Amino acid sequence: MFTESDSYPIFILTDDTGMIQHSNFAVPDPKSGYTTDDNARALIASILLYEKYRTNKYLNLILRYLSFLTYAQNKNGGFRNFMDYDRHFLEENGSEDCFGRCLWCLGFTINSNYIDENIKYSAFKLIKNALNNIGTLTSIRGKSYSLIGLCLIYNSLCKTNINQSTSSKNKLISIKETIKKYIIEISNWLVENFLNNSDDSWKWFEDKLTYANSIIPLSLFRSYGITGKKDYYSIAINSLKFLDKIYFKDGFFKPIGCKGWYKKGDPYPAKFDEQPIEACGSAILYKEAYNLTKDTFYKERALLCYEWFTGNNSINKPIINKLTNSCYDGITESKINLNSGAESILAKIITQLIIEI
Repeated sequence: MFTESDSYPIFILTDDTGMIQHSNFAVPDPKSGYTTDDNARALIASILLYEKYRTNKYLNLILRYLSFLTYAQNKNGGFRNFMDYDRHFLEENGSEDCFGRCLWCLGFTINSNYIDENIKYSAFKLIKNALNNIGTLTSIRGKSYSLIGLCLIYNSLCKTNINQSTSSKNKLISIKETIKKYIIEISNWLVENFLNNSDDSWKWFEDKLTYANSIIPLSLFRSYGITGKKDYYSIAINSLKFLDKIYFKDGFFKPIGCKGWYKKGDPYPAKFDEQPIEACGSAILYKEAYNLTKDTFYKERALLCYEWFTGNNSINKPIINKLTNSCYDGITESKINLNSGAESILAKIITQLIIEI
């Protein structure tokens, strides 16, 4: 059961700029600076917290993280990622993954029923600036993250009461049509990747399983919700079942290790390191599958993903700091990584909130 004390770690790592990237054990490490990736995730977490508690301390977090994204957006509508502690970005363009995560969190913002319209206008301005970059994406995870964001944006526009001038109304309709076009284009591209790479024993979009695998079928579930195209749903379910056999081979959630991953033809996946973000992404995927199918099997799987944090894992130990309620940075071959960075902290908070919705 989520309590407000579970949100404490987000305040530990957040300063007047945004969320600091890493910690030195339990203590924030200012030398690590910030990433737009983490502040995008933090925006989603703070909205979930605000929806649950409706208090200003979470609203203030929303404003801070959205302000960070505003500063992170570059002239062409993309997003810079790595920022030093002096608020200087270290690159002009972040990764496609970063772009997609930003689109996801901005879509999440404007799709919320509890966020003030003025905040949504600010987020939508960033979205409009970003849209021209969709057609340039080439990476599967960048496209998948973006697809999730596009579906949220489209849902939001469908809920919007268009009580505006004819000119503004036409612009909004045009944006909505453009987003629908991108949703179908990316979804069809994912379907093609699945058909080109899968066979009887390998039901996947690539010839390897690496990081954030759950995001890909999740994005097709979301696009199915928009388009009703049954092939999107079918491929999402088949790829989810393929992941499920790997992740739950021993009855508990065990993500693919980041030191080696899992290539088609390998006898087994890499065992370590296990990272919290994988449990989070998988919980969101299983919860989405439950919402669509109402099959309690998927709801139970989502709960098992959360239990990875609390000790139902490969080492039978919780990866939570009892003093601060922070999440440790993962499970290595020899020990628990006792640092508590932003990605890990947010993974636990989002997972815990998602399974209770």
